[in-house]
Amino acid sequence: MDRIKPKKFWNSRRIGGTVIGVLLASFIVYQFFFADKRSKLNVEVDKLTVSTVKQGEFDEFIAVTGVVQPLKTIQLDAIVGGYVTQKLVEGGNMVKQGDVLLRLENQSLKLNFLQSETEASRLVNDLQNTRQRLRVERFNLQKTLSELDFQIDQARDAHRRNEQLFRDKVIPEADYLKTKREFERLTKQREIEVESQKYQEENAKMQISQLEGTLANTQKNVSLWRQTLDNLVVKAPVSGLLSSMNVEVGSNINQGQNIGQIDDLDGFKMRVGIDEHYISRIFVGLRGSMDFDGKSFPLEIVKIYPEVRSGRFEVDMSFVEGAPVRIKRGQSTPIRLQLGQPSKATLLPVGGFFSDTGGNWVYVVNGDGSKASRRKITLGRKNPEYFEVLEGLEPGEKVITSSYENFGDNEVLEF
Repeated sequence: MDRIKPKKFWNSRRIGGTVIGVLLASFIVYQFFFADKRSKLNVEVDKLTVSTVKQGEFDEFIAVTGVVQPLKTIQLDAIVGGYVTQKLVEGGNMVKQGDVLLRLENQSLKLNFLQSETEASRLVNDLQNTRQRLRVERFNLQKTLSELDFQIDQARDAHRRNEQLFRDKVIPEADYLKTKREFERLTKQREIEVESQKYQEENAKMQISQLEGTLANTQKNVSLWRQTLDNLVVKAPVSGLLSSMNVEVGSNINQGQNIGQIDDLDGFKMRVGIDEHYISRIFVGLRGSMDFDGKSFPLEIVKIYPEVRSGRFEVDMSFVEGAPVRIKRGQSTPIRLQLGQPSKATLLPVGGFFSDTGGNWVYVVNGDGSKASRRKITLGRKNPEYFEVLEGLEPGEKVITSSYENFGDNEVLEF
């Protein structure tokens, strides 16, 4: 006899529906609370540059380019103007001190020299004539005084005789007074003659002094004109390489015009261009180094040119221990310019990422290397090889340091 079986609550359909509901609810909870909702982008790891953060010494330096220049360059400027009659040495040749390089012609200078010489000759004649006149006047004075002394002696004798005769009442008073006045007149005349001659001599001496002063100045002027004429012959002021000579025969040169330069090859220096960003950190005495022929040569800044052109300024650096033997003028070579002392730091290699992020964040690769996530960081100093990491990264972590230009705003890169 058939029996009716009671229905089970957990039949297969109800169990299946419950399982599906639980799975669906679990998926919803996962998506809502646990799923990674960050934007993602699939990239090829082979096309990326992945660098490892490390702990080491941060050496603060910048790489600049220096150009070899002579330690001393002498500019040749025309002291006087004129037209070129001879060009004896071409640029690019070695010259010795005193070698004649150019000959100039200037008729106006020659005329001025002749006029100055003529004036000096005239003053010499005037001075000689004045001195001769003074000597003649002295002789005339001696002659006049001698004659007056003779007349005075005669007048004194006559006066004394008449004085005695007048006392003895032998001669009238008129004769006595006549001889007396004659004696006094001659005595006074002598005093006047001596005073007049003294004045004439003082005047002549003053004229001679003035003429001597004028003559001395004129002779100096003649000497200066002669030196000016000598400057029409342009000579090498020092020995060295005549690196340029910017004139030709027949060309006219103005006073002060640059006509060339001589390089003193006894030593060399480096002329270095530096970005204006570093101008506040550059000072005389700052050290650097350059590699040449497999050796390192220390350098030191000796002069700073503060004028900024096209975002750069220049400095001169000297070789501390002597220049390389085979170095040549005009050569360009990299220089490592030290800005500070080495210090311990967390280092991140330099890469193209900085231009896209400004150093504010990077993509950090996870432990299994399957993806890279965006992370905020703080960078400090920079040299051509490394950034100094202040916050956000630890030694041993791997960071994508190539350009982020094609990654957009995605927060996760999957490999």
